[in-house]
Amino acid sequence: MHEKCGVVGVSLADRAAARPLYYALYALQHRGQESAGIITHDGFQQHSHVEMGLVGDAFDPADIASLNGSNGIGHVRYPTAGSVDSSCAQPFSVSFKSGSLGLSHNGNLVNAGALRDELAGLGHAFTSDGDTEVIAHDLARNLLDSGLVEAVERTMGKIHGSYSLTVMHDDRVLGLRDPQGNRPLCLGELEDGYVLASESAAIDALDGELIRDVRPGELVVLDPDGSGYSTYRLTTLDHTAHCFFEHVYFARPDSTIDGKLVYEVRRELGRKLWAENGIDTDVVMPVPDSGRAFASGYAEAANENEGSVEFAEGLMKNRYVGRTFIMPTQDERERAVRLKLNPITSTVEDKTVTLIDDSIVRGTTSTQLVELLRDVGASEVHLRIGSPAITAPCYMGIDMATREELIAADRTVEEVRETIDADSLAYLSPGAIADALDTERDDLCMGCITGEYPYDIDGEPTDRPVRQPVIADD
Repeated sequence: MHEKCGVVGVSLADRAAARPLYYALYALQHRGQESAGIITHDGFQQHSHVEMGLVGDAFDPADIASLNGSNGIGHVRYPTAGSVDSSCAQPFSVSFKSGSLGLSHNGNLVNAGALRDELAGLGHAFTSDGDTEVIAHDLARNLLDSGLVEAVERTMGKIHGSYSLTVMHDDRVLGLRDPQGNRPLCLGELEDGYVLASESAAIDALDGELIRDVRPGELVVLDPDGSGYSTYRLTTLDHTAHCFFEHVYFARPDSTIDGKLVYEVRRELGRKLWAENGIDTDVVMPVPDSGRAFASGYAEAANENEGSVEFAEGLMKNRYVGRTFIMPTQDERERAVRLKLNPITSTVEDKTVTLIDDSIVRGTTSTQLVELLRDVGASEVHLRIGSPAITAPCYMGIDMATREELIAADRTVEEVRETIDADSLAYLSPGAIADALDTERDDLCMGCITGEYPYDIDGEPTDRPVRQPVIADD
């Protein structure tokens, strides 16, 4: 799976916003590595710097110094809609007769094509194929004849899908979360202002204090002088559709999302994994890094119920190897697994092993790891997964894979076990996910494991009554 995007926005009293935005983007780097950008406003004009690459490569001291103003927004991107090039890098900015507009988007619209066609018919010219520009153009259009809050509400009535946005209209910073709250967004307080961010870890990086999550369907408007903020609940639905995979995989473990510390949720998921599918082995070990908290909770629960189970690090991660999905051939991807993860023989040799990971997507990495542990002498390898089997693609902003690529899409658990050559394989149940998050299943997006979605997606079933907005000229 590929990371989603990260967004941030700040309004400060009397200091430049660029450096705090830069630090916040560093804290959100795990959410996207393709491009990074910052837009600021000094009260007179907008300043922008957007580049391909990691945050540390996209900005130098001169770039930061050129971004004047105490208000701004930022973005790190992994492309889930639009091209992998600078035309879709964000924040996206437009200038129009009512001012300037910048927009950072985490998520994915499912009706962007219809709305793009409508806007193009009205004379809007697009410079990218991404859905973020569609939102920006529709909002700019509504700002021509509506106040700020009304314009946002009108745009929210047109767009359908997953989104958390930080927006800059002239020197005013806004945060907006879609009506079902699929993507995270939180609000924090700094010593001299306020911050909006995808994850609370970005607020921590600025020595700020988390106030709360932005509510589904809520607009937050920061005061340009950093003195406060206003909130507007633009719409309320009976059920949310929080992405459970934020807690399973994507978010940093030190982030709090929708009121839950991700690390503690993962430990609890590990405990439930033992309760549902525990097996006695000599050693319990994680696939680093995201499997670590699961394995810790699993081993703790095992020891509480069965006596003595060793929790140990049996795989060491080389942090200087690039991500395996960028390798051009399957052989190179398989080689990259060995370059990235190397076994500790003394932990594994002549022992039965429970290997714990957060998920299985294509199955390539799992197959390689099982083979690797057998090569260094493991007598048995049992795989336990801290999420249900992924059987369907994600349309909400995670570049997960097609059904043809998902190993569990058309295979039973036993068939997947045979494919990856583990001695046993078990997944966590959807109910355990909901229990660990202390929420109802109806308030979670589980489309990737059920094949039913909380949005109206062409050709796919829904898990609730929902329809795309009718797109037509006003």
